[in-house]
Amino acid sequence: MSNLQLPLGFDTAELPLALELTPKNKPKARRTPAPKTGPVLDAQAMAAALERHPDYRVLRRLVPVHHFDRAAQGPLTRVLLLDTETTGLDHSRDKIIELAMLRVDVDSTTGLPVGDVLVYDALEDPGLPISKEIEAITGISDAMVRGQHLDEARIAAMLNGVELVIAHNAGFDRPFCEARIAAFAQLPWGCSLADIDWKKEGHGSAKLEYLALEKGWFYEAHRAEVDCHALLAVLAQALPRSAQSGLAKIIAASRRPSYRLQANNAPFEAKDLLKARAYRWNAEQKVWHTSIDDEASLLAELEWLKAAVYGGRAARVQVEKLDARVKYSSRAGELTARQL
Repeated sequence: MSNLQLPLGFDTAELPLALELTPKNKPKARRTPAPKTGPVLDAQAMAAALERHPDYRVLRRLVPVHHFDRAAQGPLTRVLLLDTETTGLDHSRDKIIELAMLRVDVDSTTGLPVGDVLVYDALEDPGLPISKEIEAITGISDAMVRGQHLDEARIAAMLNGVELVIAHNAGFDRPFCEARIAAFAQLPWGCSLADIDWKKEGHGSAKLEYLALEKGWFYEAHRAEVDCHALLAVLAQALPRSAQSGLAKIIAASRRPSYRLQANNAPFEAKDLLKARAYRWNAEQKVWHTSIDDEASLLAELEWLKAAVYGGRAARVQVEKLDARVKYSSRAGELTARQL
């Protein structure tokens, strides 16, 4: 008689995974019967059924769109959505290892993309090793970029007729692109991270992955082309509060100047007031500064500074006027001093 004892009092008929025991006390796989056939469940039908239930939200894989089959109702604005992957954060030292661009026309009446989406995506050998940290984030290795170069002729063709370049964090991407391709410095730029107040629009985060998830899409992030497709999909949707599309919002912002205001020689005791009003401290220049969207808001802010920060005393502050051709670059805008 075998000394085998089954755990928890189960007998061989109750063993999971359809296993039977051999005399040598070794499990041996037994062929599992084929499942009974039944009606084939359609994934879209299941997703639709779940969406109708209040306890479920459905995520779908983001599918890139290469053509928008809708007729334009007004003049078109040609935009270029762009993303880079780089060897690091410093454009003066680090290099681009991937550049992706989508070129599309946007209907000025509806704020929606129309027609074909032109795509460019390429790797480039940076001439220096890619760190393990960057490889882990991007999935791009030294072997993948070895001997690869951006096609400058194709990039020039993509830039033809472009009226606005949009990136999600243009303050990062623009300096890298200008350092590599001089033509990028001649174009107006917009930023989908900064030109839209995502918090006021009812979103908990401005991260692109989060915005896509809120729209019901998931995708493998941190490769440039798929990030561009995700950005286009998000910006083609109506914003929850302002009702216009994200594309329309950024195009409108690019057509008016913004301002960077410096509160020069602000009293030390005003630091908490400034901080609460979203001013930031520039340790190198030793000055509090803030960004302002339009002329009317600038005038109101100057009045607030005079009354709340400088106590009605005479003061001179610096105003930097920025248009889309210098915005988000490392170049300065038009500088003026304002007497309060």
